[in-house]
Amino acid sequence: MMEIIRNLGFFILAIGILVTVHEYGHFWVARRCGVKVERFSIGFGKALWSKYGKDGTEYVIAMIPLGGYVKMLDERVETVPEHLLDQAFNRKNVWQRIAVVAAGPIANFLFAVFALWIMFLIGVPSIKPIFESTIPNSPASIIQPKEPTQILAVNGHKVRDWEEVNLELVGAIGSKTLPITVSPLSSQSQSNADEQAVMKQGRTYQLNTENWKFDPDKESPITSLGLHIYRPKFEPIIAQVTPNSAAEKAGIQKGDKVLGVDGKPYKSWEEFVNLVQSSANKSLKVLIERNGHFIERILVPMAVTNNQGKEIGQIGVAPELPKWPENMRIQLEYGIVGSLTNAVDKTWQLTSVSLKTIAKLFTGDVSVKSLSGPISIAQGAGRSAEYGLVRFLSFLALISVSLGIINLLPIPVLDGGHLLYYIIEAVTGKPVPEKVQDIGFRIGAALLLMLMSVALFNDFSRLS
Repeated sequence: MMEIIRNLGFFILAIGILVTVHEYGHFWVARRCGVKVERFSIGFGKALWSKYGKDGTEYVIAMIPLGGYVKMLDERVETVPEHLLDQAFNRKNVWQRIAVVAAGPIANFLFAVFALWIMFLIGVPSIKPIFESTIPNSPASIIQPKEPTQILAVNGHKVRDWEEVNLELVGAIGSKTLPITVSPLSSQSQSNADEQAVMKQGRTYQLNTENWKFDPDKESPITSLGLHIYRPKFEPIIAQVTPNSAAEKAGIQKGDKVLGVDGKPYKSWEEFVNLVQSSANKSLKVLIERNGHFIERILVPMAVTNNQGKEIGQIGVAPELPKWPENMRIQLEYGIVGSLTNAVDKTWQLTSVSLKTIAKLFTGDVSVKSLSGPISIAQGAGRSAEYGLVRFLSFLALISVSLGIINLLPIPVLDGGHLLYYIIEAVTGKPVPEKVQDIGFRIGAALLLMLMSVALFNDFSRLS
């Protein structure tokens, strides 16, 4: 319950920020073009708070936080007093109307740049994209690393961490070949000044991705491509014991070191977990080391049901988190100008990948199952906020770019649909007939409702 409340809270915060930015774009340009704005509303439905400003605009926070709107004076909506006709939106020339409509999505892109700029100024601790092996018969199997190997570029674009690799792979879905440049970690200099030299000494492989597809709900593009991500090994030292768990009942304490189970020496934490999960309600004789003394404990894993409905054993412990080697860590941090440059580049990358993904929805290379609705966004907001301000800013930038792109789609009802009509008017010199516009808006509303229904269905499917 607390997780749901937390996710909902951060969802409302994220959507509130992004909607305010979007609508303020419309509002700011409308005012500069001499249009009278009657209401600036964040949310729909019943007003929870409202106030009239000195400019005559009513500012509103409404009950349903799934959007917002800027109500401008318009003869097509209501009768406008003669002395205010010059402030009506419909009386402005076509280029002013285009500017007002386009300002909302543009504000979203500018906000993404701003959020990422702040993020890079703060600094983003991350991990270099290093893998240790590849899966046989996978697209990546032509790469046979003999040691931890770093990905330097994907599809000709430089990548610095796994997030950037992931974005490039998503953008490459549907391609027949995918070039990936890699370099063994041991051959690289520790100095950032030698970064260009490292890029030059990397080897590029052409991966055959003609039949490469993956289900985003079950796996990431990284693992589906056949890359085994390098992860430091967990030490067999207990860092946390859950109260009233099987481990606590067996007398296992924080700081204990697991040496063996049932007379067999400990090999890896993964093997230990697998043994526990397959031993529900069965006794395990665990040898531990505590303060230099060797102790045996009888451990009986409790039976629990996992997400797949399978009964597994659980003891309620967590190991010490492994430390990443220094040469595998990276801090994405820049000065004022460098942060801005990287923020613009990142925003462009997010925009490019999003546009490619939308195009591939129509070609069938990306399944409609990948569409996400408000539930998935709420979960993403909550998870990103858990990791702190830096990750939350990154999440806001991604959603802001997505919101900007979606609103620019040439679908009547959305900003892009209005822009399409105004561009036609600018080219032909005549406005699109109102009857044609009305039909377009009906079709657009139906299409938008269908997309929202699919997204919500996907959300609920992921919850089940």
